[in-house]
Amino acid sequence: MPDAQTGRPLACSIGDPAGVGPELICKAWTRREAEGLPPFFVVGGAGLLAQAASGRGLDVPIEVIDDAADAASVFGEALPVLGSGDIDYSPAEPSRGGAKLALDSLESATGLVMLGEASGLVTGPVSKGLLATVGFEHPGQTEFLAHACGIAADEAVMMLAGPNLRTVPITVHCALAEVAAMLSIRLIGRKAMIVAEALARDFGIERPRLAISGLNPHAGEDGKFGDEEARIIVPAIEALRAAGIEASGPHPADAMFTPRARAGYDVAICMYHDQALVPLKALDFDAGVNVTLGLPIVRTSADHGTAFDIAGKGIADAGATIAAIRMAGEMAARRAMHG
Repeated sequence: MPDAQTGRPLACSIGDPAGVGPELICKAWTRREAEGLPPFFVVGGAGLLAQAASGRGLDVPIEVIDDAADAASVFGEALPVLGSGDIDYSPAEPSRGGAKLALDSLESATGLVMLGEASGLVTGPVSKGLLATVGFEHPGQTEFLAHACGIAADEAVMMLAGPNLRTVPITVHCALAEVAAMLSIRLIGRKAMIVAEALARDFGIERPRLAISGLNPHAGEDGKFGDEEARIIVPAIEALRAAGIEASGPHPADAMFTPRARAGYDVAICMYHDQALVPLKALDFDAGVNVTLGLPIVRTSADHGTAFDIAGKGIADAGATIAAIRMAGEMAARRAMHG
């Protein structure tokens, strides 16, 4: 079990309390034994978690703990919560107060992992727009974590992982019209190297196979639809191969996600956000995990948003939250095993 390997629990930030995060954390706790989940605790929101569980008809005892180290002994009988921050549970009614709790929880949970008091971080879904109203200055949680860990934003790589696909967007939170100008041989090469190193270290894939997409339709079709493939992507792939990385491409994005194509690689590296996320969400929406690679800490998150429209209705699927907790535990165990 991952917790036996690390000796430390996972820390979960609560996410926006008006979204589905609180109820899915509670649902995950009720399935801890069936799913073989490692011990975890939530930072803040003891009262709202109790209300969220009750509203969904879940029997989830909540126990407030004073130290992260107490989580493991509590976890079997109650959901451990660290910290006194709280707010009334108002599903589907986002507020500045809720955003403040989400930010406080994220900052505190991140700090606990960086201090070594928790083995990894599982972040709840947040509303970036609401966070901005309470002082959050980053495009997303990935960029926040890079800043918190003292690394450049492009050194933190977002990978989406599910049972059927792992995929990485080279450019993330930007307008589609800006993508071509943002691409460079260095950017593709550096992110691909981080991905290869992380798959070996955190996922146990000794020699990862990277499939790299083109940017344009038909991967440019020999320059007919654009020259980014020949000018940027091909040289990046050649540099990766020269460095000993098993990289292929550029592949036409419309053909690289078929079952036969997916059997030939361990991760698909794509040029922009939707090119990577559309296939992942089509294949693995209820089990997709957002993993941040390149950090000195382990971080995962369910690959979905706050879903304010269904919050509190008891219909949100906990599969991705469970998968994120399990994956964080497995990654932490591998890091502990290999030092």
